Amino acid sequence: MEAENQGETSSMQSGVSDGSFPDVTSSVAQVKKLLLRRMLVGISDGRFFLGTFYCLDKQGNIILQDTVEYRSTRRSSPSPMEQRNLGLILIPSSCRISCHVDCSIEEQLSILSLQERK
Repeated sequence: MEAENQGETSSMQSGVSDGSFPDVTSSVAQVKKLLLRRMLVGISDGRFFLGTFYCLDKQGNIILQDTVEYRSTRRSSPSPMEQRNLGLILIPSSCRISCHVDCSIEEQLSILSLQERK
């Protein structure tokens, strides 16, 4: 039984290293291209966050650093948007409704092609 488990473990490890998961590898490569780029993320309550893309976890949560929050003000003021400096934040995937990355047109097309493969 123990030898059987060791065989399964070694086959799983070799499966990762020999490129058996090309979709995962290409997805990781695409996300790495987004690191340290400016990203604008909209969430379901109407707020927007502009920050530097720092991390994406397995659940799809985004971490931004040096982030500024923008929200609409309902009271009469000279500026319709209010902003607040936040720093490092985590945006849950369940709240996210839009995500825009500051990059060239070629890079945007490459990112779109990743979405079409899913």
